[in-house]
Amino acid sequence: MTIRRLEAGPRMSQAVIHGNTVYLAGQVGSPGESVTVQTRTILGQIDDLLAQAGSDKSRILSATIWLADMTTFAEMNAVWDAWVDTANAPARATGESRLATPDYKVEIIVVAACD
Repeated sequence: MTIRRLEAGPRMSQAVIHGNTVYLAGQVGSPGESVTVQTRTILGQIDDLLAQAGSDKSRILSATIWLADMTTFAEMNAVWDAWVDTANAPARATGESRLATPDYKVEIIVVAACD
């Protein structure tokens, strides 16, 4: 079975496709932006990567969301809830973690089915 890598770099690929599954790297927004703006940016990046892999948000199997501060949970959820395919909501976990830089407030990782 082949492995295909999207937007591959020396350290990581933004997505790896194996079989009918696509694994996305953790997506982050622009440092210093609000949780709302970062979440919107991230979800747009996820849409783009899934499209490149022959998938879309209705085929997301799981999502892991890291917040720098859990007090922003409702703010992130407001953007997520407007974006997610409610007929095909994925399994999801959300936790608090120190991210790569204090300017990142949200990181989202998804695994999805693809063609």
